[in-house]
Amino acid sequence: MGLRTGDQYRASLRDGRVLWYQGKRVDCVLDHPELRVAVDHSAIDFEVGHDPAHSAAAVATDPETGERYSAYYRIPRSTDDLLERMRLIELTTALGGTLLSIRDVGSDAMFALLGLLQGEELERLRAFYLRVRADDLAVAVAQTDVKGDRSKAPHQQADPDLHVHVVDRSDAGIIVRGAKVHTSLTPNCNEILVLPTRAMKPEDADYAVAFAVTPDTPGVSMYVSPYSAGERHPWEYPASSRHKMLETLTVFDDVFVPWERVFCDRRPELAGPMALAFVEYHRFTAVSYKLPLLDALVGSAAEIARMNGIVGAGHIRDKLTQLVIYNETVRTLIEAAARRGQVGPDGYCRPDSATTNIAKYTFATGFHDAVRMVQDCAGGLLVTGPGGADWDNPEIRPVLEKYFAAAAPAAERLAMMNLISDLTVREFGGYHAVLAVHAEGSIEAEKMQIFRAYDAGRALRLARELAGLD
Repeated sequence: MGLRTGDQYRASLRDGRVLWYQGKRVDCVLDHPELRVAVDHSAIDFEVGHDPAHSAAAVATDPETGERYSAYYRIPRSTDDLLERMRLIELTTALGGTLLSIRDVGSDAMFALLGLLQGEELERLRAFYLRVRADDLAVAVAQTDVKGDRSKAPHQQADPDLHVHVVDRSDAGIIVRGAKVHTSLTPNCNEILVLPTRAMKPEDADYAVAFAVTPDTPGVSMYVSPYSAGERHPWEYPASSRHKMLETLTVFDDVFVPWERVFCDRRPELAGPMALAFVEYHRFTAVSYKLPLLDALVGSAAEIARMNGIVGAGHIRDKLTQLVIYNETVRTLIEAAARRGQVGPDGYCRPDSATTNIAKYTFATGFHDAVRMVQDCAGGLLVTGPGGADWDNPEIRPVLEKYFAAAAPAAERLAMMNLISDLTVREFGGYHAVLAVHAEGSIEAEKMQIFRAYDAGRALRLARELAGLD
């Protein structure tokens, strides 16, 4: 099929997949006005490849076959490839109103498995990857099991379905049952790639499974989170009225998966390495897609301070400086993670694990302070200002224009207030705040990986030398 257009991507979603939203069955994600916002947002990822302004960054070419395909699916083989991937993710997220696009996560997972699997499992995964690349498909990842009692292993749960597991096998394939949660983008993807969520022991062998299914596979049902439900006035919600990502509880109710789509079965020794390999690519992506959000916070804080007439105040300049430091620290760290990347024996270049996790930790632990500083620059109108219906009313608008003018006209000032409110106060802002803490792994998980990945040899040698021990 080659590089698809946005409309071709949209058309591919009419397949009868089972979707539930706000207690009701949805026949097609395209036909529900609230869910359609997420589809149109994801279509940006396909449109950039046909935009002359962005096609150089968004399209890759196979040097052997001449095939043109999405640069999201270019396997990183050098540090320059990692930097180009970072910039592509930053580009599409900026076009997407600070929200990531649809092909980031799935490509992370495929890169991880391509560099980890061997033998027949690798050949199956390679065939899947090449088909995804050739047909320009969008792959979602279902990794986080619902888990149940987290003090217990998968096989110890009172209900065995609290982790996805194999319930039967035959010469044709496997049958799986269970559920994954926090599965982003599944209602509007073309493939769902299922991965283990944790390290496992031999007793959990039936839970050590990785496979791919299409969203319309019998037995697959998706229950879409009601986050951001309801109509949004574009003046009042400048970002979230046009950009949305769907999250689901994805249930597998005796789903048949043919062997050619099974990438791991009864291999508990691979469960932990698969989860870790995925998250190492995905945390690099995570920080890359946060860069436009941080730029938006810095830019909106500076603009609203100017519009309020307080940009010269010492405490405001201090907050703006702190925001710049935070923004540029995160950017420098993720660029360093790419530049420090290492090419493995398989020829794949992986971002430096310690630096990637330090970048993610720095972003996550600093985000709420950054939001507070932006809100301080803006003021109380973030929550007490007029709504879109007020602004649209010709009787009310002259009053608003008169009394909300400051160092800038009311129209500009209120537009900037609405952007800041959307990003930091309203439901979209709350979504960003939770993602900062929990998405792509918790802060504690990042700390653990930093400790594991840090090579302390240089520091220990110097300490012993200075102490006269060596």
